[in-house]
Amino acid sequence: MLPDDTYIARRLQLLGEWDAALAALGPDAEPELRAEIAVDRWFFRIEGHEEAEKAVAALDPASPTAHLLTARLAYSRLLFQRDPRADDRAVAEAGYRAAVESGDEKLRGWAEYHWAVLLDNIDEDPAGALPRYETALEIATKSGDGYFESYIIRHLAPHKEPAERIAMLRRSLHLRAALGARPQTLAAQALLADSLPENDPERAELMQTFRPGAKELHIGWLLPED
Repeated sequence: MLPDDTYIARRLQLLGEWDAALAALGPDAEPELRAEIAVDRWFFRIEGHEEAEKAVAALDPASPTAHLLTARLAYSRLLFQRDPRADDRAVAEAGYRAAVESGDEKLRGWAEYHWAVLLDNIDEDPAGALPRYETALEIATKSGDGYFESYIIRHLAPHKEPAERIAMLRRSLHLRAALGARPQTLAAQALLADSLPENDPERAELMQTFRPGAKELHIGWLLPED
């Protein structure tokens, strides 16, 4: 059974209440959880980078979680062009590789996924990314992890034909909504809307739905720039 503060922090994290999630953690909380939430907050809100980096630095640097979160920070700096560092590309790939080789199957799956996203979004190398997406999806499916699956198929979908693409994006959205993962659901609504024809009524409905939520949670990259 999870300690109360861990359970509360996890639920708040799913709701996109990252500040409250971090505040809910007691002094004896697992440092890995604190680091994960801090990195999530940075990625979605693009704020709190220094706190996220400090939380990751507090981990055992040889641990798979530290490798994965260090890589995610490097990747996000590149993706959002927020003070990227000269070695971010190399740091990201090295961290994902180390996590893949850690022996932890669940962590290996997430590392394969994140490595695929690095190849896909930063290197623009879909041929290199697709096998890693497929490996991650196999792990997610085998373990019955719908949350993890929702991430993978969201990124696999753009590489599919239109009908399959829309079906995958809808499944990603439904999986996230069923789990109450609010920031991820908003992101799924936004991508599905962007993938539908401009005159599709569903597109307009999705945009009216996700934009207030993205504004409330301060997820700037889901909103048009002023």
